[in-house]
Amino acid sequence: MLDRKFIAENASLVEENCIRRNSKADIGKFVALETERRKLQHEVDELNRQANEAAKSIGKAKPEEREALKAKGRELRDQTTAAAEKLAAIEAELDAVQRTIPNMSHPQAPVGGDDQSNLEVRKGKHAPPKLDFKPRDHVELGEKLKLIDFDAGAKTTGAGFYFLKNDAVLLELALQQYAVNLLIGEGFTPTITPDLARNEVLHGTGYIPRGPETQIYSIADSDLSLVATAEITLGGYFADTILEEESFPIKMCGISHCYRTEAGAGGRASRGLYRVHQFTKVEMFAFTLPEQSDAMLEYFCELECRIFDGLGIAYRVVDTATGDLGGPAYRKYDLEAWMPGRGDGGEYGEVTSTSNCTDYQARRLGIRYKKKGEKGTHFAHTLNGTAVALSRAIIAVLENYQQADGTIVVPEVLRKYMGKDKIG
Repeated sequence: MLDRKFIAENASLVEENCIRRNSKADIGKFVALETERRKLQHEVDELNRQANEAAKSIGKAKPEEREALKAKGRELRDQTTAAAEKLAAIEAELDAVQRTIPNMSHPQAPVGGDDQSNLEVRKGKHAPPKLDFKPRDHVELGEKLKLIDFDAGAKTTGAGFYFLKNDAVLLELALQQYAVNLLIGEGFTPTITPDLARNEVLHGTGYIPRGPETQIYSIADSDLSLVATAEITLGGYFADTILEEESFPIKMCGISHCYRTEAGAGGRASRGLYRVHQFTKVEMFAFTLPEQSDAMLEYFCELECRIFDGLGIAYRVVDTATGDLGGPAYRKYDLEAWMPGRGDGGEYGEVTSTSNCTDYQARRLGIRYKKKGEKGTHFAHTLNGTAVALSRAIIAVLENYQQADGTIVVPEVLRKYMGKDKIG
């Protein structure tokens, strides 16, 4: 979350940022509560001072004066307790409002209400394939080649779930190994993270575990929820930790299942594997010094591009508009891969994203660092990025590498992991 003092001293700027980001955060209420909090804090401090003075004076007073001083001390303590209770209530209300305020936006982030205002900043090395036949989408390809079974998934679990079968299993594992090996070569620490996290960690990373707007599956009668991304568990890895300045940047990658309710999602563009309730993802995460985070965001974006260039799949990168940024993100890039079976004649579909969250998550999670020879601590910066969301990567591979005879050519970089060069 944003620093409380920063919000109070830059209320107009923060309010303008909220408007640009379609946020309903009430900055006027925050300022009023903060003003009241400061007043009450001063009152509590003054009452404590008076109570301490009264306590010290009792020992020096004449015997006949002590009872009156004791009574005054008790009265001051009662007043202090009442004021402190009011202060705690204001603090709780203030914190609730503060947590709804989104991060500030990068000055170069496109201003706009939704993804229609996203700005294309680059394209990949490869052009969309020129197919001399009408392309099938991944759902038809998956059924024809016995790779994906949506009916069985719906029968066992519900709509939005599926079984991967046969070569689709090998394809998912190959994509996973391809991405993880590339990241290990770049100095990332590989992890397999828990699929559950405490709700306080979800709040800390900016996710809402419960409520009408949540996309999270919560576990009844517990403080646990299923993670929507390994960003949550990786972000919580150093919660309430003070790190050394020399340890940065810290680069981690996490493999996890991801669970999302996808409430309200639908339409042909969400067909098949594109928008599902469970999928596997390889996530990148970094903890950096503040002066390192802008460069780390560009590096994460470059890695995502390298992964899809290696797969030989056409894509474009867009700078995400302010109205389409999640609450924690300062700046975000989306990589959209070309999908020949999407829409009429093919469309780009989002397959990865990467965000610089500055100190927004670290402030909530208590992730700090200290500098040698200096007193005090500072908040770290955090960044996340999708190396590969396997369900959407499978769509891109199946649709871009389909052949007229219905087979799928395996991308060259995946053949050593799959042990074959063709599916079907």
